Amino acid sequence: MFRSLFCSVAVFLLCAASGLAQTKSALDKATMEAYVRHMFVMDKKITVQVSDPKPSPFAGYLQVTVSASLGQAHQDFPFLVSKDGAKIVQGNFTFFDVNQNPFNDELAKLKTDGAPSTGTSGAPVVIVEFSDFECPYCKNEAEVLRKNLLAAYPKDVHFYYKQFPLDSLHPWAHTAALASRCVYRQNADAFWAYHDWIFDKQSDITPDNVKAKIIEWAKSQKNLDSAQLGSCMDSKATTAEVDKDIADGHALKVDSTPTLFINGRRVASAVDWPTLRSIIDYEIDYQKTAKNAGEDCGCTVKLNVPGLTQAAEPPGPPAIQ
Repeated sequence: MFRSLFCSVAVFLLCAASGLAQTKSALDKATMEAYVRHMFVMDKKITVQVSDPKPSPFAGYLQVTVSASLGQAHQDFPFLVSKDGAKIVQGNFTFFDVNQNPFNDELAKLKTDGAPSTGTSGAPVVIVEFSDFECPYCKNEAEVLRKNLLAAYPKDVHFYYKQFPLDSLHPWAHTAALASRCVYRQNADAFWAYHDWIFDKQSDITPDNVKAKIIEWAKSQKNLDSAQLGSCMDSKATTAEVDKDIADGHALKVDSTPTLFINGRRVASAVDWPTLRSIIDYEIDYQKTAKNAGEDCGCTVKLNVPGLTQAAEPPGPPAIQ
């Protein structure tokens, strides 16, 4: 009898242990990665990274971010995971403080130091564009901005250009981005001549002729040394500068070009001039009293503009971390 009872208890414990061993937890990174790969059909060509769990404002849940990348393409997938690891909730949960600008998070991540710019320092509206010289939509947006922006707003807007070449789609965009920074190093004003020229000649440029075309253009510019430009391109001397822009874009979850930020407000597509103008007009009027964005706000936002005095930064709005 005792032998039978002992065997029964042993079998029960063995089954219980087996059941526990089969229980999966989304707080285990390998388990979470496998689950998300299956959910979104991500094969091994896609690199997947799972973040460490972080606190969330939801009782009983932690936040885990799954990052997927393929070349320069990148996307973050936010999840809430129950503290026992059994349940996951997909979604991006954003909290706002009505005493703060709703775009504070974006404004804090917009790093404009060292970026080519045009317009008026200290303007009430700051526009930051992430762009790709080979992107046809970026070409259209560039034409709209260059034709209209400063003509309509000679004092009220400061515009910054950031590199975000989409290498998986545009094979010569990265080379063009590196070259633009080489031009900017030599002569900041020449950057805009390069910007206008390369967008204008976009259809004539190929991966095989991009360097030759750029050097040929540089020889026609009185304020540039074409040999110095060629050396800069060959050595990829501006790689870190382009990589920084790309990293800044990833921090802001930029995944397409052109993407504009107008006083932190994301505009993630090419937009016609009437639409842009309505947003800018609204911001100019709003900042007269709000003074919580733009370079003249004296607010909490750090746009990293050389010579611009910044106020101390108080606690920002609550966010899921």
